[in-house]
Amino acid sequence: MSVDSGPVTPGQVTFLLGVIPVFVAWIYSEWLEYKKLSSPSKVHSDYNLVELESETIKEDDRAVLMEGGLTKSSSTKLSNPSIKTNLIRFLTMDDSFLLDNRHLLRAMAEFGGILFYFYLCDRTNFFADSTKSYNRDLFLFLFFLLIIASAMTSLKKHNDKSSFSGKSVLYLNRHQTEEWKGYMQVLFLMYHYFAATEIYNAIRVFIAAYVWMTGFGNFSYYYIRKDFSLGRFAQMMWRLNFFVIFCCIVLNNDYMLYYICPMHTLFTLMVYGALGIGYKYNEIRSVMALKFFMCFFVVILVWEIPGVFDILWSPLTFLIGYDDPAKPDLPRLHEWHFRSGLDRYIWIIGMIYAYFHPNVEKWMEKLEESETRRRCMIKTFIVTFASTGGYLWYEYIYKLDKISYNKLHPYTSWIPITVYICLRNFSQQLRNISFTLFAWLGKVTLETYISQFHIWLRSNVSNGQPKWLLCFIPDYPMLNFMLTTAIYILISYRVFELTNTLKSAFIPARDNQKLLQNFIAGVAISACLYITSFFLLQIRQ
Repeated sequence: MSVDSGPVTPGQVTFLLGVIPVFVAWIYSEWLEYKKLSSPSKVHSDYNLVELESETIKEDDRAVLMEGGLTKSSSTKLSNPSIKTNLIRFLTMDDSFLLDNRHLLRAMAEFGGILFYFYLCDRTNFFADSTKSYNRDLFLFLFFLLIIASAMTSLKKHNDKSSFSGKSVLYLNRHQTEEWKGYMQVLFLMYHYFAATEIYNAIRVFIAAYVWMTGFGNFSYYYIRKDFSLGRFAQMMWRLNFFVIFCCIVLNNDYMLYYICPMHTLFTLMVYGALGIGYKYNEIRSVMALKFFMCFFVVILVWEIPGVFDILWSPLTFLIGYDDPAKPDLPRLHEWHFRSGLDRYIWIIGMIYAYFHPNVEKWMEKLEESETRRRCMIKTFIVTFASTGGYLWYEYIYKLDKISYNKLHPYTSWIPITVYICLRNFSQQLRNISFTLFAWLGKVTLETYISQFHIWLRSNVSNGQPKWLLCFIPDYPMLNFMLTTAIYILISYRVFELTNTLKSAFIPARDNQKLLQNFIAGVAISACLYITSFFLLQIRQ
């Protein structure tokens, strides 16, 4: 299919104006490093000792970040240069500055190169595309083959201790939740790749489970650690939105095209607000009960009462509005209303489960220590009750058509999630093991979700849904699937690492003043580049 890349936007030109100097500076820093390493070694032993000591100091200094996200050098150990000074040294290609920040420049250049690859794959005719094709037998074969391969190569028993009791209970432990995300992400991606519309309802449950984990994970962190610092909050927002913002700019897409990102951002903010307001009283049960009640009240008010949603969100239409090229007649807030409404309650359920997590873990600890007959009877009852509940949900809710199911989903998605938790955790042996391959995939779900749109699938147009497959090997669909998937997973993992690298450089966790300075500098630089880009496009026209 022909590609409609659309007109060049100021945002795209801004990105180019920003990334080209970074790329040039990185290449020059690599040349400086090569020149430094290839120069003749010193002969005088005393001089060599001085050089060695200097290098040791520099290595220690690189672990400490200074303003602007750049590393300290030994010459600036006692005073941190201002962002203005750093910027001037960058623009003038100061040798020592570039050498000290070579790794950071490499990360920024690599990130820019990946985004260029995104554009090349999805907005040009450089690569071909092919149509999607679904075969249930092939779909199930690939998924179960991955499970078997994972079981044979990555099944691992964990010996972690509970943070509450110090014993090996491991109820809903991190390995387990990451593995859970990995399972779901594989099916979610295969659903898109093969257009497996028959599992649409299952995908809705998977997305609900992701949102449930947002409530569960964020509540657990904030409730236990009581860390409501600006640095921690900024790092979370960076993790959720850094990559997607650049995709929106480079590919000229609306934020809502990647609806998972605004959804998780919203529900993270709501958890943060719920626990952060009056956090000193979170230990009081009545206060927490009131907070849970207020969360339900806010959701009912906004999503259940007609008109309130539009009044609340209309001012933010520029951010969460979406123009679907395939459905131009729909209101811009339709997609946000639909997506956020489907999972409007499940994040609160995740919070409640996290709140009672220590109690459940203590009960499970006592159960494991009880006599064998009683333990077997209780576990049999739990498995039977959960299985029966899951079966009834499957028969009377899951089997409904897409439209009918969506109407019930906000009120029933907690059922399969609870059933899975019960069956996955009823045995100590099951709790102790996980498939590390799926757990690894679970760590990069955000990156694989966003990247699939452009380097695995193709939309060929701004804001378009990915209805085609990226094709490197025409007429060989399975070989093409293997090659594109390998590249796609590799790049997604690199984006995950680069996001964390740049987060460490630019978002200090414990220095609010530095964080504010970095933010102001980022906004100022972006504004200058954008204004320049705007005028360049006006001149071109």
